[in-house]
Amino acid sequence: MSADAKHIEEERRLKDVLREIRTQLDAIGPRYTGNDYTEQVLDDLRQERKARLEVAQREPYFGRLDFREGGQPAPVPLYIGKAGVGEESSRQPLVIDWRAPVSSLFYSFNGGDPNVSYDSPEGTIQGTVSLKRNLLVRQGVLQRVVDSYEEGQDAGAAVSDEFLLHRLGESKDNKLRDIVSTIQQEQDAIIRTDKNKALFIQGVAGSGKTTVALHRLAYLLYHYKDKVKADRMIILAPNRMFLDYISGVLPELGVGDIRQTTFADWAADLLGGSVTLAPPAKTLERWFERKTTEADKEGAPGRLKGSVAFLRRLEDALDRWEAELIPDEPFVPHPGVVLPAAQIREWFRSEPADEPVLKRRERLLNRLKRWMEIQLGKSRWGDKTIRSNATAKWKQYSNKVPSPSAVEFYAGRFPDEFAPAKPSSKRKPVVAEAEDLPPLALIQLRLYGTDSPKFDHIVIDEAQDYSPLQLAVLKKLQRTPSMTVLGDLQQGIHDYAGIRRWAELTELFPPEETAYYELDRSYRSTMEIIEFANRILAGMEGGVKPAVPVFRSGEPVETAEVSAKDRADAAARMIREWSGVPELSTIAVLCRTAESSERMHVGLRERGIEAALLTADQQAYGGGLTVVPVYLSKGLEFDAVLIPDADEDAYGPADAKLLYVGCTRALHRLKLLYAGRLTSLIVV
Repeated sequence: MSADAKHIEEERRLKDVLREIRTQLDAIGPRYTGNDYTEQVLDDLRQERKARLEVAQREPYFGRLDFREGGQPAPVPLYIGKAGVGEESSRQPLVIDWRAPVSSLFYSFNGGDPNVSYDSPEGTIQGTVSLKRNLLVRQGVLQRVVDSYEEGQDAGAAVSDEFLLHRLGESKDNKLRDIVSTIQQEQDAIIRTDKNKALFIQGVAGSGKTTVALHRLAYLLYHYKDKVKADRMIILAPNRMFLDYISGVLPELGVGDIRQTTFADWAADLLGGSVTLAPPAKTLERWFERKTTEADKEGAPGRLKGSVAFLRRLEDALDRWEAELIPDEPFVPHPGVVLPAAQIREWFRSEPADEPVLKRRERLLNRLKRWMEIQLGKSRWGDKTIRSNATAKWKQYSNKVPSPSAVEFYAGRFPDEFAPAKPSSKRKPVVAEAEDLPPLALIQLRLYGTDSPKFDHIVIDEAQDYSPLQLAVLKKLQRTPSMTVLGDLQQGIHDYAGIRRWAELTELFPPEETAYYELDRSYRSTMEIIEFANRILAGMEGGVKPAVPVFRSGEPVETAEVSAKDRADAAARMIREWSGVPELSTIAVLCRTAESSERMHVGLRERGIEAALLTADQQAYGGGLTVVPVYLSKGLEFDAVLIPDADEDAYGPADAKLLYVGCTRALHRLKLLYAGRLTSLIVV
């Protein structure tokens, strides 16, 4: 069949599907506004269906797989989309949800042997594939038809990446996009991994690890709909700007109500407002506005307080405190009425051990009060004087069973590590550094627990910047490990607080409760950019594979010498040149420090170029032209990147990961300027 004939065939089919979707949307009708609870529930279900149909109306499907199940006479065309759509009259599926078991064939089949199988609730289904077709539909209009496999092609023929390369070549806006239509085989395997695992993903820059994690949430909600709920999931991202950047993916996948926050905001909320975090800009300036050595980082408070050794110290201190909690004296509410200390300790030990200590304390004291009332009997308890004296004795005993706050416990037991300035009033929170939040959260959970339900699933992004103690805290929020932990050791620019090896985190779980995947294929940048960035990290330790670029060639990476005083002029010229290229809609100028970013921002404005300046306290990234310190760009991506200060003075041997992060933000164009000597990290 010719290309034109394929396009006509698919346009005809698309027209029929869109007509059915519009019919179903019209049938839903207006929202119910009455007070009947049953009707309200039914209306909520109708509105969920309406939202799915509206997504399908814009882009009903993106793939077609002709599959002949074993024993059937002919193949059936299966159309794969973001949301399943059934035909009302026949109850036959028009579009199959991408998360359905049979849809896994679309992602796993890459040509070659047409005999395939997939796992379904009914067991393993076997059959053959005769066609795999990619379809690009935008706002209900068919724009592209690409066959990656047709029955009868040579078994050894390479599957075309034309559709993938087309999507990767599109320009960026200010939001991360879903990748449903281009999920690759290795990504799909991660998305569909069993729920009850602490899943660790090492993914190079541009490997799609963040979008894979978000799609995994959507998959879990679909596949385990009776066991997991969206409001019992949480996404922990590195900062609020990154949360804004990824905010559009889950709604586009039809998923809502998942909490998205940072560890710092989550911990502050857990601590009930007793603590506020020191401004993030100060923490970042401490490490990125001046030169630091590896020794500086190794001895940093974040690494020391986040270590397994410090976790053990905290747990030992809590164990000792709990063992000493009950006074070594009897409770005597009235002469001759005595409850021995041994009995009180036995009652305390009989409380559920997994309950927070101070909840067990509260129940114990209530039990003592009930015992006291029973022992005194109705006659004596009815005597106001006896009752008043006994109650006073109970309060005296209660005061001997302390109930410190997390801040009080931490400061009292670890004065060398945590000595915050006293607030001016009891209602004012204590200011804590970022490295003190995990210990405080651990103490809070041990003492008071949390009123929130256990999480069904936790996603931790940029996990290479997490400490073992942070992960240990989050582990306590689940009965069974169900986590997606993702990051890139090569982008571990916060190694003054994070990890150097994944084993630092995986060793917190039994081996059978973990799974580890590596994504070494980069879909973000051109071959030229990836190969250039890989040379920056050449010879570094860590056992992580270098990024392998998708075969998408582009412009060479450029380096150019400029004088220090002409740096802003050169940057302005480059920006004007790139601004005339239609596919370069997002451009970033990545400077070494916040101070140099501010100078560049002013310099560009003086030259008639308006740009946004991103800071550590930023809530959102708006796209367009942006000036940003390189250490704040991690997680973002831009069509073109200019690094205006790639000098030896700016990037020394300890800054290789930082420069690597800057270079791998670029999708299509990358240029580096330097004054004096080019950094030795770049091997030209």
